[in-house]
Amino acid sequence: MEQTINIIPIQYYMLLCTLLFVIGVAGVLIKRNALVIFMSIEIMLNSVNLLLVAFSVYHNDPAGQIFVFFVMIVAAAEVAVGLALVVMVYRHTHSIDIDFLNKLKW
Repeated sequence: MEQTINIIPIQYYMLLCTLLFVIGVAGVLIKRNALVIFMSIEIMLNSVNLLLVAFSVYHNDPAGQIFVFFVMIVAAAEVAVGLALVVMVYRHTHSIDIDFLNKLKW
């Protein structure tokens, strides 16, 4: 039984993942809101995960899918710590603007 992912050429997955990664990088570099930056980082991680799964299925090797599992664990930990930091900063400054956080330096 042929898998459906092999019907779509791997170049399409590479193009989609590249586009998602570029959108994530642009979000990190352009936006000044901490939540948008965290979402952009998540988009970048998910684009890499999608490409790892596509290559894993294309080459019939489950190692890429196992690696994606560990990347998702790290991403979940990053979100938990990042959102806790954002909540604490918002409680003290009533803003989550990155430029405003520069004023907190000693």
